Order: sequence, then structure tokens, then C-alpha cells
Amino acid sequence: MTPVLAIAASELRIALRNRWVAISVAMMAIFALVLTAAGSGPSGTLGVDRLSVTVASLTSLAVYLVPLIALLMSFDAVAGEVERGTLALALTYPGARATILAGKFAAHLAILALAVAVGYGLAALTALAGDARAAAGLAALWRLYWSSLLLGATFLGVGYAVSAWARRPGAAAGMVIGVWLLAVVLYDLGLLAAVVADNGGAFTRHVFPWLLMGNPADAFRLFNLAASGATAAAAGVAGAAGFVPAWQALGLMLVWPLGAFALAILAFRKITP
Repeated sequence: MTPVLAIAASELRIALRNRWVAISVAMMAIFALVLTAAGSGPSGTLGVDRLSVTVASLTSLAVYLVPLIALLMSFDAVAGEVERGTLALALTYPGARATILAGKFAAHLAILALAVAVGYGLAALTALAGDARAAAGLAALWRLYWSSLLLGATFLGVGYAVSAWARRPGAAAGMVIGVWLLAVVLYDLGLLAAVVADNGGAFTRHVFPWLLMGNPADAFRLFNLAASGATAAAAGVAGAAGFVPAWQALGLMLVWPLGAFALAILAFRKITP
């Protein structure tokens, strides 16, 4: 563990110097507070506590923002080392290449955990200050927190793999934005178009759920909505897939980070110093 911790400490210092910690925390805090303020209105009308309504809004925020932060932190992890010429030096030290990625992963996940904790914590404090019943939503907020970290861990691994394949920071930056657009935006739009065209046919009943579960962002959304019992009231892709059991989504969420990290290791091993 010593080499992993040493690499993680070095990456944390680099992230502090490059303002990644401050940027990540600020992004989560600002968006969480805005959503808390915007989502406080329906709580009285719906008869639920303010924090539960906020958690539903934060779920939509996390689907977009957590993968983006993870990809922006990880796209330079390998490509930047190659461009600066420091990777060849790092590979001369004892330890497998997986150790280098594990150290970077630990540091970046710690930054993401801090940013998400600050954002969700501010949202919870705001909700608790405005609604005495908001404590009922703390369990849902905790579930959202650790599932957000699983989502972020998946996209950290994807970012490392892209960084190793690109080998240039500029190319890696463009590729991770493309990955984010495909996974978070275009994938769901394509599924929705297919469902509309199918009009309740075999695709909607048998193929659509599996394709939906094949995207880590959708698996995250479905797990949180199903666990909170909100799928019946959800709209779009999440509402159409209300029949997907929460345990299946959770199982895939646990597998995705492992698969993404293994993919990153395979891509990293192909780099010659």
C-alpha cells in the first residue's frame, strides 16, 4: 500500500496546485444549492419532506455532473505524464503499472468524494433549515452519496483508459467530452427515439431494459429512483423502465467500476516508456 499512498499523495498535491479540488467542490456546491432552492417549492404540494424532493433533483444533477468531473480529472492522468516525459521515470521504480493507476484513482476518488459531500451536505443543511420533516430524507441522501461515488469511479476508469489510448492531453480532452456526451446525453436520446418508433412492441418490452442497464449513468439513475419508489412518477427513460428491479441496477453499478479500471490497466500496459 505504501507506493499507492505515495502516488495518491503526489496526485493530491498536483490537484491542489491545479485548483481541481476547489473547482470540483465549487461546482457541486453551487449546483446543489441552486437545485435545493428551485426544488423546495413542490414539497408542500406533494406532501413530502423538502430533502426527499431535493434528493430527486440531486439525482438528475449527479447523472450529468459527477461523470463530467471524473472525466475532467482523469483525462490527463496518463497522457499528461507521457507529454511531460515523467511517465518513463515513473515506470523505472518498482511496482506494477496497476499501482500507478491505483494511486491516481485513490486521489481522484478522494477529491470527488469531498466535492460530492460538500454539495450534498449543503443541500441537506438548507433543506433541514427550512423543513423540520427533512430528516426523513437523510437515508435517501446517503444512498445517493455512495452511489454517486460508484458512478464517479466508473468514469474515472474510463478517463484513464481514454488517456492511455490518446497519449496526448489535447486528444484525450476531446475524447472524454465525446464519451460524456455519448453516455449521458446521446445514449438516452437514442433509446427514447427507438421506444417511440417501436410503439410498445418487442423492443420496448424485451430489449430496451437491457440496453438501459448497459449504461452506467442510467443504472445509477434507475437504482436511486427504484430504491426511493419514484419510478412511477418519473418521466422519460427512467419512468419507462420502472419495472427494472433495484438490485439489478445496483449489481451493475458495482461491476462497472471494476470493469472500467481493468480496461484502464489494459490500455496502460500497451504504453512503452
